[in-house]
Amino acid sequence: MFSLCKTSASSGLRATRYFQASKVVSGGVRYLRFDAADAEPARGGIPPPLTGVRIVDLTRVLAGPTATMLLADLGADVIKVEEVSRGDDTRSWSPPAAPLADTAPASASHLPAESAYFLAVNRNKRSITVNFKKPEGLEIVHDLIRKADVLVENFIPGKLAEMGLGWEECREINPRLIYASITGYGQTGPYRKAAGYDVVIEGEAGLMHITGEPDRPPCKVGVAVTDISTGLYAHGSILAALLSRQQTGKGVWIDVNLFETQIAGLANIASNYLIAGAEGSRHGTSHPSIVPYQVFPCKDGFLLIGAGNDKQFNTLATKILECPGLAQDERFATNSARVAYRKTLVPILTDILKEHDRDYWLEKFKGQGVPFGPINNIQETFEHPQAKARGITVEVEHPRAGPIKLVAPAVSYNGKRMPVKRPPPYLSQHTDEVLRKELGYSEDKIALLREQKII
Repeated sequence: MFSLCKTSASSGLRATRYFQASKVVSGGVRYLRFDAADAEPARGGIPPPLTGVRIVDLTRVLAGPTATMLLADLGADVIKVEEVSRGDDTRSWSPPAAPLADTAPASASHLPAESAYFLAVNRNKRSITVNFKKPEGLEIVHDLIRKADVLVENFIPGKLAEMGLGWEECREINPRLIYASITGYGQTGPYRKAAGYDVVIEGEAGLMHITGEPDRPPCKVGVAVTDISTGLYAHGSILAALLSRQQTGKGVWIDVNLFETQIAGLANIASNYLIAGAEGSRHGTSHPSIVPYQVFPCKDGFLLIGAGNDKQFNTLATKILECPGLAQDERFATNSARVAYRKTLVPILTDILKEHDRDYWLEKFKGQGVPFGPINNIQETFEHPQAKARGITVEVEHPRAGPIKLVAPAVSYNGKRMPVKRPPPYLSQHTDEVLRKELGYSEDKIALLREQKII
């Protein structure tokens, strides 16, 4: 069996050592034919599909770094271009931070400890520092763009164009460049110049309105979910643009933003409004159309119960709670009745569940066919038997912090995760390597750029 991968000679998508490839040339286009039976098995279950793809990463904080990290996980060479003295904003977002190891390089001793926030979303990347507000620094970034497949940025619209790094300028340098812009509100419209902050967008794009208890103020989600979702959209759109470029040979300008991502993430709540004019509202952990379907307090913790149909409620009442009268009560016999008498039923269930601790109820629910689960804290999450069985963390050796644990890539291919080949970089760790080996700068030129604080 074999597959055909159409590439151009300069596309950057090329065969790696994992493939046994033969070349077929037709009409000036190179096809690589890979024989799956002869392919050397990859560490990650599949050959890294983005090997040979170079990404210039001008993003910081969370949405952009999430996108570029996911691409780096797939084998892309991500060069993170950071501000010279401070780097990515999240490098200073500590505590907590990883303690420095005794073996940390002396050349980086002036840097603060590696923040846990930065370490979370920058694995498999390289870091260089460039002041591209100066002509000499701008030249370095232009040199990177000439050799790049993708540029990802999250500046306010128009800001990079003022510096000579907008889409039009970069397209002139490299017509095959995929240019991904991640912003708060998009490249057009009255809010296009506004900065994008996750918590602001959560409020402005509807999510906060439907999050929290019904009798309490709106509440943000416990993690920057809009940023993360935007990073996922950006990651997917860049992959789509790489495929498009294989067909057209041309670069693409991608416009992805927090505002539209969050509106798309409203899912059925958005559809309820658009189709039926139904306004969303806050329900805490409960469900507007199913009872019981929410978190309940136990004697020493919390438990989520989701009895989605009458059979499940009957099992809950008779076998688990040992209160068969509840299932026989006409106020609770059907889901529609339970919704109507929600304020009567929920306190009854709460009183019963508070009689015993959480582990007691977890044991009672096992094997009964009623959806349930504990509300775990973060320690319990990482100690969960399924988390341990699936190997959801990976330990890597960081040059400054020593061994550190990271959350592993979330997807498996043929039963294996893509490997973490590089720990998150310390600030400017790879500046000399990239400038000397890949851009061909001399040692004297690098020394001069450093003396001028360009790098």
